[in-house]
Amino acid sequence: MIIAMKGHPGTGKSTLANSIAAALSLPLLDKDDIRDSSLPLQHTLSSLTSPSHASSLLNDLSYSAIWRLASTQLRLRHSLVVDSPLSRRAHLDRLLHLASSHSARLFIVECKPSDEAEWRRRLELRAAAAASEGGEPAADGGGWHKPATWRDIERLLEGYGGCTDYDVGEVPRIVVDTTAVGVGVEELVSGVLEFIESCGGPSLDKKLNSTCN
Repeated sequence: MIIAMKGHPGTGKSTLANSIAAALSLPLLDKDDIRDSSLPLQHTLSSLTSPSHASSLLNDLSYSAIWRLASTQLRLRHSLVVDSPLSRRAHLDRLLHLASSHSARLFIVECKPSDEAEWRRRLELRAAAAASEGGEPAADGGGWHKPATWRDIERLLEGYGGCTDYDVGEVPRIVVDTTAVGVGVEELVSGVLEFIESCGGPSLDKKLNSTCN
């Protein structure tokens, strides 16, 4: 089983991914762990090309690395959680190929906050935490390469040009509102696990309340 996260920076995706992986005792592959480690390469490439081109190259490299890591875990018959924005259809296609190659089921957990003000507040808090650490990744996983301001998010979304809202076909997907009032992480995790089981995933000993989208 592959549980693939999807969502923009600051939406609570990584917090939920960590909680799901902990609840199921699964390996967690976080693309940002790889990207966080590429700062020396960013400096080197930026001296040879534009910083934006360097970032694009290293982002692609981070995805390539996480697909290789995922393939190894699947070959060993391990289910896993993959934490990445999954912002382009090509990323989903790669996961579909991995799932097919290793006879695994793929599930998508998409984080979509309904409260934009709360999303913005969380993003700015993360950026402030990173700044207090002298620019190093913050305790919640915020990296030097992540959007630090709401304007950064707006530019990111403008650059995507709507390509993030693609059709996932028959892949089971649950959309989670990570800013829902009064709903904690434990409740969100419980809903995700019930969804996976209701869509034919492995038995997780949870009462089924949700249905497949």
